[in-house]
Amino acid sequence: MDKMVASAAEAVADVPDGASLAVGGFGLSGIPGALIQALHDAGITGLDVVSNNCGAGESGLAMLLASGRIARVTGSYIGGNKEFARQYLGGEIELELIPQGTLAERLRAGGCGIPAFYTPAGVGTQVADGGLPWRYDGGGGVAVASPAKEVRDFAGTAYVLEHGITTDFALVRAAKGDRHGNLVFNKSARNFNPLAAMAGRITIAEVEELVEPGAIDPDHVHLPGIFVQRVVALSPEQAADKKIENLTVTPREVRV
Repeated sequence: MDKMVASAAEAVADVPDGASLAVGGFGLSGIPGALIQALHDAGITGLDVVSNNCGAGESGLAMLLASGRIARVTGSYIGGNKEFARQYLGGEIELELIPQGTLAERLRAGGCGIPAFYTPAGVGTQVADGGLPWRYDGGGGVAVASPAKEVRDFAGTAYVLEHGITTDFALVRAAKGDRHGNLVFNKSARNFNPLAAMAGRITIAEVEELVEPGAIDPDHVHLPGIFVQRVVALSPEQAADKKIENLTVTPREVRV
């Protein structure tokens, strides 16, 4: 039952080149930075990544992206990541861009053993009809396009068939966790971390605060330990290392 691993490097030591990864985080909130750094340091390449976004600046998955370690991304937001846009438009990386809610449900479905489901999101668009550029040829043309998906009518409403996602590994970050892998997430970090954890066949969690089994009220557990295979306790410095993607400061009121 004790799932503790001594270091992030040891936790990802068996991740091979070409592995598929579900990675938690929402923007830069709740990204498993120590585990991503360990993957980078290990030189692992050709990764097939499933994540809401692909990091920002030099943080999170952007670290692996900038060093050419990622071959394919399934995600819902690439935002202002200029390096991602350059690689995508240049034909260096493949991107399956899907609605954010659909991505969340595909991860959850995969983790629950549900092979596919119907959703109205994307009906009447290229999401359902096909033709979204997955990979460009580097010269402005489309090398690989998304296929058309099955659409069915239920009670007069059209729905598109989407498949559940499972991956070889999942990397997540929790605010609190115990040695059995029971995890608690903080605010926005809860958006995709639990879902990514569910989708991984081997899920590795880095935790900011490690507690003993029984210290977390069962009603407060966001993700049961059954979904987690390895736990890494972060150092105080690692736990405090939280980047801000866009710093917004309200001007102080000037009083006279």
